[in-house]
Amino acid sequence: QVQLVESGGGLVQAGGSLRLSCVASGRTSSRNIMGWFRQAPGKEREFVARIIWSSGTTLYGDSVKGRFTISGDNAKNTVYLQMNSLKPEDTAAYSCAAGPGVYSFTPIYWGQGTQVTVSS
Repeated sequence: QVQLVESGGGLVQAGGSLRLSCVASGRTSSRNIMGWFRQAPGKEREFVARIIWSSGTTLYGDSVKGRFTISGDNAKNTVYLQMNSLKPEDTAAYSCAAGPGVYSFTPIYWGQGTQVTVSS
């Protein structure tokens, strides 16, 4: 079993920055890939970014490339999402997710989510 706890959401003005954190616990092999998804009201869940612990490789959704950075701290079992140049359309509930594997990301475990609101 894997537990994920997010923090760091909040209200920020357009152009500002926020950093989300996701602390993971539980079986390491079950969370080799971790990432972030978001869902705005009335919209489908959207992939934001993911990182593979074993290789360090990252991948981003098209809408956040160049603005968001995902990183991980192995010692703290924590994944971060640094969000810069935020736009109102980034407003959503952001969820941390984790899954096994070494290449493709199939989330199995989810955090409770944290709200990010960007005002214009």
